[in-house]
Amino acid sequence: MAISSSSWELPLVAVCQVTSTPDKQENFKTCAELVREAARLGACLAFLPEAFDFIARDPAETLRLSEPLGGNLLGEYTQLARECGLWLSLGGFHERGQDWEQTQKIYNCHVLLDNKGSVVATYRKTHLCDVEIPGQGPMHESNSTIPGPSLESPVSTPVGKIGLAICYDMRFPELSLALAQAGAEILTYPSAFGSVTGPAHWEVLLRARAIETQCYVVAAAQCGRHHEKRASYGHSMVVDPWGTVVAHCPEGPGLCLARIDLRYLRQLRQHLPVFEHRRPDLYGTLGHPLP
Repeated sequence: MAISSSSWELPLVAVCQVTSTPDKQENFKTCAELVREAARLGACLAFLPEAFDFIARDPAETLRLSEPLGGNLLGEYTQLARECGLWLSLGGFHERGQDWEQTQKIYNCHVLLDNKGSVVATYRKTHLCDVEIPGQGPMHESNSTIPGPSLESPVSTPVGKIGLAICYDMRFPELSLALAQAGAEILTYPSAFGSVTGPAHWEVLLRARAIETQCYVVAAAQCGRHHEKRASYGHSMVVDPWGTVVAHCPEGPGLCLARIDLRYLRQLRQHLPVFEHRRPDLYGTLGHPLP
């Protein structure tokens, strides 16, 4: 299959890779530098990874550092989007929701800002990562986090219709297929993958989600050592609808760029019309339609 066009007229996205720590202001400084660089390079949308705001040492610190969507930190990102004139995918904000006083738990919230700094969409992670992988250490996200109640319908942006997800969600193809059937052209998996699951599953899962949905997949990732208790795999990337990795971050903090070619996506779907060939009469449909 022919690869995506390299025409300069195609919209450009930037995928940012960072090493978050418990220091929220230092993390913001790092992310802001990458966003400003993305704007200078001509991107119209920059993607930040899960936990771009901070990665704490334990659940108690996570809860202490968390903020509501109307708090100071998101206000800084609102101003940044407006200053740079580009959209921001904030891939996993530790959100104190409206039920904070009752639950004393938070949401892992993917926030999409437009170039005026307005919140266009929010998605709260529905699949929480409660796993114990030998050699990687236990992860019990539900100790501090509540699963989100629903999926978010794909959102129209300057680069196409974006379906929002977060990290562990990529292990559930039902979610990506539901987003694609609702009109998504780009799927986002901002992540903080571990050092054992990363080499084994990261690229394989991202390419599989792209191939089966015939969508672009954008995956901004955490990398390196966050503190003495945790490290992340990195390897942020963009995968096209054919399953080809078209952009990839090197080791360490930084960014990579990719152009989104929706004409190519539509041609591929026309040549290989898998969604027309589905057999819900044999295996049912994928839950309820998105609103």
